[in-house]
Amino acid sequence: MTALMSGTAPTAQGVGPLLRAWREQRRVSQLELALRADSSARHISFVETGRSRPSEEMVLRLAEHLDVPVRERNALLLAAGYAPHYPETPLDDPAMDALREGMERLIRGYEPYPALVVDATYRVLAANRGILMLMDGVSERLLEPPLNAIRLTLHPEGLAPRIRNLREWRGHLLEQMERQIALHRSEPLRALYEEVAAYPVPDTAGGGEPAEPVPYFALPMQIEHEGHTLSFISSISTFNTPMDVTVAELAIETLLPADPATVKYLHTLLS
Repeated sequence: MTALMSGTAPTAQGVGPLLRAWREQRRVSQLELALRADSSARHISFVETGRSRPSEEMVLRLAEHLDVPVRERNALLLAAGYAPHYPETPLDDPAMDALREGMERLIRGYEPYPALVVDATYRVLAANRGILMLMDGVSERLLEPPLNAIRLTLHPEGLAPRIRNLREWRGHLLEQMERQIALHRSEPLRALYEEVAAYPVPDTAGGGEPAEPVPYFALPMQIEHEGHTLSFISSISTFNTPMDVTVAELAIETLLPADPATVKYLHTLLS
């Protein structure tokens, strides 16, 4: 997973306006934040207006209670005049060997079901045989590194022509990206969103109504593969309490079968 470049405003404006922006985005009052952080509304006000310089501990405490992403917590510390608290270790660093190997074992363990590891901008870092099976027919230029999961899914030369409920699935992915942009304020993610949102949607793109309605418990992705319609439910896992920027931005996505026919087909094809 690539490191996500922050869209946070320059640190020259100080930490106060940045904290206020995060508080307002989270729709938390100064009083509520003060109660959460064991402080006072007066002190929060002084910090936000620049009348008081928060300690390093206070910056981290406020960031935690505002659910600020790890990368952005470092940006807040820099704006307050402190060193970053969280390291950003490249995934290919020897210190990450155990983590990387563990993730690769995990996604292999999901086979024959598709699973992959992506970063904060959906760059594919690892994928199992189930994912590679779905890539049949995808344009070679989209398969050149670095692979991007959203681009592969929505591009007219990617999976899009084979997704039966493309309009629904496209809408789901774009809404997901909008939420992430609001959370992370990421310019690279926004650029990716603008790119994929501009892809043309064929007039023949389906709305996702199967021939025989199935009571799905979540929106499935219905995709054609060699004359078969496969249905998958997407599940995304992240790391709890990450202490490294790189780890905080990793996500493991698994595509679980949404019906017995998909289970049977995958086991027959990949077993």
